Amino acid sequence: MENAECSNDSDSKASFVLSNLPEVVEKILSFLPTKMLLRSTCVCRLWRESARRILKTQQSMAWVTASELGAGEGHALVRDLARELEMVHVLPQTVLYVADLETFCGQEDTRERKKARRNSSAETAAALERLLPRGCQVVGVVAPGIVATPTASPNVRPLEVEEGEAGFALLFPNMDGVQIRTFCISNRSCSNKSLDKNKLAEAGLINNPDLKAVIVLGYGTWKAGFSRLLQDVLQPLNEKIIIIAGGFVEKLTSFNFQRNCLQDSYGVTGLAFSGAQVQGASVILCQDVMDVKTAEAAMQQLKAAGIPEKNTIGFMFACVGRGQQYYGNKMNVEADAFRKTFPTVPLFGFFGNGEIGCDRIVTGSFSLRECSSRLKDELIHYYTTITVLIHLGSTKEDYH
Repeated sequence: MENAECSNDSDSKASFVLSNLPEVVEKILSFLPTKMLLRSTCVCRLWRESARRILKTQQSMAWVTASELGAGEGHALVRDLARELEMVHVLPQTVLYVADLETFCGQEDTRERKKARRNSSAETAAALERLLPRGCQVVGVVAPGIVATPTASPNVRPLEVEEGEAGFALLFPNMDGVQIRTFCISNRSCSNKSLDKNKLAEAGLINNPDLKAVIVLGYGTWKAGFSRLLQDVLQPLNEKIIIIAGGFVEKLTSFNFQRNCLQDSYGVTGLAFSGAQVQGASVILCQDVMDVKTAEAAMQQLKAAGIPEKNTIGFMFACVGRGQQYYGNKMNVEADAFRKTFPTVPLFGFFGNGEIGCDRIVTGSFSLRECSSRLKDELIHYYTTITVLIHLGSTKEDYH
């Protein structure tokens, strides 16, 4: 009887604490993954207000990486994202995912299978998007190979996956002082074969004094008209002192605010980073970078830019002609050189059929760019690797 009374007394005290002491409630709720935290808002007003305060502090990017040798049901990125979203401490507002072409879209190349391939990639993309919060901005592409830091930690070795099932998803929350916008400018955005400048303005690519970095991904690059469209997008960007980097992907699979970008078109998609605290730097690894020593020297050039490494993300856009074969059958040379120089910065990217970028530095107090009289010579390359740092500023202290 006494034990029952003690138990009831303890329960009533716990109930009082969880209903009346916001500091205690907030501390306890801060240990919950974001999905569980959102569910807790239904308990009572105190929990709802505590959860909202916690969500405002979760301003660090998260990511999910998948790489598997054996095939399972559905793509590995979809399976891993479904599992990891139950555990992350971030509410994604913008997502960029890149997956391998072979398994995401199917392997068949025959004419009879083309429709099945389109359906396969559309179904896989839809399954992935359904995992994300409603209203989340999503850009998804596929490429011949993937570069990604495994999910566990930025201190883990990034991998160059040139064959097999692989992919990554970058999960960006709302961040104070940083705006990340998706854009998609396709041939369907053009009238009479000329680009409507309003499309660039809507994407925040022009008339935006806070623009600091743009990730540019070209798709349908083999189609007539693509080169002209790419030039029309890059020309006004190149007139600014901003970081411009990216490459040519095989296919656009997700852009959830403009479905006509996906229908037998070509164009340019990507992310635009704006904000006073955004900084960046990029470096080109040209054909004279051909061994471990020269790759590491190129990364030291990037290091010399002095970009803060906390809350910074690395991108690597490499030609399919580089990688293991290019370096005399040595694996992971460029990703390892990056990690040796930036051991706490996660690295993501892909192998493609063309690279976009240049040697450039953009910080709050200093800017440097290598200029050329011809846009094609300066920004569009082949048989190179573009390596980039984008710093997203300082973030609020985590609760835990």
